[in-house]
Amino acid sequence: MDKYVLKTNLDGSVITVRDVQDYLLSMLKDIDEVMRKNDIPYFLDSGSALGAIRHRGFIPWDDDADIGILREDYDRMLEALERDLPENYIVQCFEKDDRYNVLIPSAKIRLKGTFIQEKNVLLSNRCTGYEGCDGLFVDVFVYDTASAHKSTGLLYRLSNYALTVPEIIMDNVFHKNPVGVKKMFLNNAKKYSELAKKENSEYVGLDLTWVWNGFYPPYHFRRDDLFPTKYVKFEDTYLPVAHNHDAYLRGCFGDNYMQEPSVFMQRAKHIAEIRL
Repeated sequence: MDKYVLKTNLDGSVITVRDVQDYLLSMLKDIDEVMRKNDIPYFLDSGSALGAIRHRGFIPWDDDADIGILREDYDRMLEALERDLPENYIVQCFEKDDRYNVLIPSAKIRLKGTFIQEKNVLLSNRCTGYEGCDGLFVDVFVYDTASAHKSTGLLYRLSNYALTVPEIIMDNVFHKNPVGVKKMFLNNAKKYSELAKKENSEYVGLDLTWVWNGFYPPYHFRRDDLFPTKYVKFEDTYLPVAHNHDAYLRGCFGDNYMQEPSVFMQRAKHIAEIRL
């Protein structure tokens, strides 16, 4: 694992992906303690879930951590994290700071005293300065009720796809905080979710808040494939994954998710600069 070097310091010492993972593992343990204490269901998301099943921990070259939660539990989670996490953490999200960019995951749980610069400059962290932080983070993805029919909500999705353009331009070219655009983006997601609820849909997904994969929603899961979650071995602890992890991981990564990618693809992809 130590071969994945992220940075060589002036004194010749290095920061590796494993160093980052050690910090992230400690963060995941603290978050899990708060979620269990407050009986809030959540699960390892995306690459973190894949790591749990394929590697019984982090994917060796993965330099971030992700968790997922239902919209109906999101506000309760924010309250619990603010109340029960140690003081060396800060939670960043649009609900707490309107500088937060809603095109990225719904919230970031950051560790104070560290620094990270992401490679994606168009979605840079704007929540710096007073009560801000550029520290290592765990991403939080919020899953809304989703329609079983891909065409339902297509207009809302197209609208959100279009709204990404003024948001990025206002934020990066004119350096103005596009609060109104962000509110429209989130309102579209919530309106679509209400449509799906009227269908009594059994599905949840990232339909409207994750628009990078095209006009149709990419991540759709049956609610009972995600919940109740189950705890599996993750490094030196146990963390929750989707109830039917096979269905979840096939939906995220395809049928061959247990097969490792080529050596060329085995590289960290999120961190441009880091200090620990």
